[in-house]
Amino acid sequence: MKSVFAFACMVLLTACGSGGSPPPDWKSDAADFIERYQKHALRGENVLAERYFQQAIQATGGAGRIADTAQLWLVRCATRRAMLIDDACADYARLAGAAPNATQEAYYRFLTLRWDTLDSRLLPQQHRELVSASASARPALLSGIDDPLARLLDASLLVMRQEADTSTLGLATETASTQGWRQPLLTYLKLQQTRAASQGDTAASARLAQRIQLVEQSLLAEP
Repeated sequence: MKSVFAFACMVLLTACGSGGSPPPDWKSDAADFIERYQKHALRGENVLAERYFQQAIQATGGAGRIADTAQLWLVRCATRRAMLIDDACADYARLAGAAPNATQEAYYRFLTLRWDTLDSRLLPQQHRELVSASASARPALLSGIDDPLARLLDASLLVMRQEADTSTLGLATETASTQGWRQPLLTYLKLQQTRAASQGDTAASARLAQRIQLVEQSLLAEP
């Protein structure tokens, strides 16, 4: 899956896709498992997602790699935040203290909304402009992010920062819909429905209710 979370491969699994000697098995396994985790988590297939995440942790943990294991928790935090699941990324923070990494720390601060205390130059390219822009300019920047998962993550962080506007919710909804990412799609559809209802737009609220029902039925059909 081509996404912002190729960051995991870039920082954690530095041998992924590189030339020369093949990476050791633990790196290849961790890269494969974390990608599978992201895929199934975004689809709302939570049992399967958690199974793959624990396998990724076992791969890096079996090699005794603190920083690499911390990176997996950071990727998990980013994935959950893209789905508007707000947690403190505590497992990353617990491990990162034993092996500080400036790039990881910048990304952690980005995910936990402490944008005034990070060096944006240490972030993946697609997030730098968002952090540097004024709050009022940020929603307009989202449509220029090519990668759908980076776009969804940035939209979700703007929602958490209370800087999102109506276009932010619409763009995030359609991004998740296009990719078939049911978990964030359901959340964003419900946010849009709440906003439509508060504005007295009964037609829009009814259309959104139909979409919500379709997604919920799809999730219930999962074994």
